[in-house]
Amino acid sequence: MDDDIAQRVYSDPVARWFVTEAYRITDTAELVAAAGEQLVLADIPLYRLAYFQLTLHPEFAGKGYFWRRGRGIEVGIRPHVPVDDAEYRDNPLPIVFEQQKTIRFRLDETEPQAPLLRQLKGEGATDYVALPLLFTNGHVDALSVVSDRPGGFSSTDLDRMYLLQFAFTRLVEIHSLRDTATHLLDAYVGRTAGQRILAGEVKRGDGQTIEAVIWYCDLRGFTRASDTLPRDIVINLLNDYFDVMGKIVTGAGGEILKFMGDGMLCIFPVPTPANRGQVALKVVRAAGSVADAITILNGIRAAADEPAVRFGLALHIGEVMFGNIGASNRLDFTVIGPAVNHTARLEKLCVPLSRPVLLSAALAELLPPRDIESLGLHVLKDVDQPQAIFGLRGAGGWSLP
Repeated sequence: MDDDIAQRVYSDPVARWFVTEAYRITDTAELVAAAGEQLVLADIPLYRLAYFQLTLHPEFAGKGYFWRRGRGIEVGIRPHVPVDDAEYRDNPLPIVFEQQKTIRFRLDETEPQAPLLRQLKGEGATDYVALPLLFTNGHVDALSVVSDRPGGFSSTDLDRMYLLQFAFTRLVEIHSLRDTATHLLDAYVGRTAGQRILAGEVKRGDGQTIEAVIWYCDLRGFTRASDTLPRDIVINLLNDYFDVMGKIVTGAGGEILKFMGDGMLCIFPVPTPANRGQVALKVVRAAGSVADAITILNGIRAAADEPAVRFGLALHIGEVMFGNIGASNRLDFTVIGPAVNHTARLEKLCVPLSRPVLLSAALAELLPPRDIESLGLHVLKDVDQPQAIFGLRGAGGWSLP
């Protein structure tokens, strides 16, 4: 930044706000709203300020933050769509993202064709400017400013905002990188593990011993299905199954730790010993709802002439080590311990006992007797003494494949 530009920036009150106070705002929606208010206070005739953030997330392509004068901030999610999607192409932003160009439409002088611009003109907008925000790693986000003053933005208004564009870019780049890291960690290691990694638990062996209910499930007949069915059908089967299981687990407050082929390992941490019964009951209620959800799913799959989903699920409670395990340069944030092994071995009894859900004695003793039924003593692999095994009342067997 040369001396002339630096002097112009630091002599402008709103510019000083961008390089001082704005850095203290960590929430992106709050930042966009505050920026809009500051621009209005600086006598820029701003009606709408919108920031379009592209991010790496498995469920959506990005977010839009929309501030309107006198109406506050709204946040919208943009789903993943093909680049030739008509709604996306019929919009000013593709030019900004793909060509990294600033575009301007004088809405009071032309009749726009794009639905967004027609909508804004209908709201009384007179001028629309969209510009790229170029990050240091080559990533591009976008910003748009809209005026409703007759004649739109003056050249002085635009000069001031173009100077502020660079300060705003650096701010949202920090926000975007943080959000991307959070989204990716949430998607690949789970929310709790991701928060702990970002908080600094990154060394091999970092972790703690916690008490948790352990949830381990897998598909019945998956080996046969993967050997005989086309790849895309097998992938769709796994995705449908994991989607149902995953939503139920996270909806009940659980943490999905890993997918292992057709298996899924999850935990429900127990905050204190006094919470054991409460957590156990919540998890078992969630397990009971799985059968209903899979029944609905199988109805949908049958209508599409796709194979049914059959599962086995084991639940146990015990102490586990929750933390970083692995090679020095490739770690897995997971749980280990005898309780995890016990749960995995318990799940192997689902087939011989023709039960979709099995409970250990340690978990069953925390539950109301009306919810469970004894299935007798059974031998678990590598466990010396036969173990008492329990099932859920009303969650009976199935016809095995």
